[in-house]
Amino acid sequence: MNQYIDFIQKRRSIRKFKDEMISQEELNTIIETGLCAPSGKNLQDTIILVIKDQNVIQEMAKDNCKIGNMPEGTDPFFHAPVVLVVLGKKENPNTAYDGALVMENLMLAATALNIGSCWINRARQLFEMPKWQNFLKEKGIVGEYIGVGNCILGYPDVDQVPNIARKPNRVYYID
Repeated sequence: MNQYIDFIQKRRSIRKFKDEMISQEELNTIIETGLCAPSGKNLQDTIILVIKDQNVIQEMAKDNCKIGNMPEGTDPFFHAPVVLVVLGKKENPNTAYDGALVMENLMLAATALNIGSCWINRARQLFEMPKWQNFLKEKGIVGEYIGVGNCILGYPDVDQVPNIARKPNRVYYID
């Protein structure tokens, strides 16, 4: 089978990671692949925050839990060593679509490199908070951005990722 199709078909959400940072080379490859995603009118308005600082990740996790009404002490980022936050320009009507394509490219590239990944929700709500809007400004990110998704990354700490069957009756041919 075509290797690319194989990566697409074997990609799974990983929620358990080794306590080990992925290499900078692997991280760069994943990010570069994410940025190759198509975008409406080729505007390429999405940006990626690369967060490896565990204090920042823990603060994001705490706020993500509040937004999601999750029990205190839960880690919605599953102790991943890296969180890639995909943001898009607020005024772009294609931001959600463009950002989703970036997220998919990130996860497929991770799969190709045997790195676990998972899309974690509530990036939009998180980066609507004044605290995180200020965080962006403090980091020199100019403009109004909305969160699209959080892509967690790390080396999987699982023996085998299960092959999950796909639901039937999801394709309709109109000839």
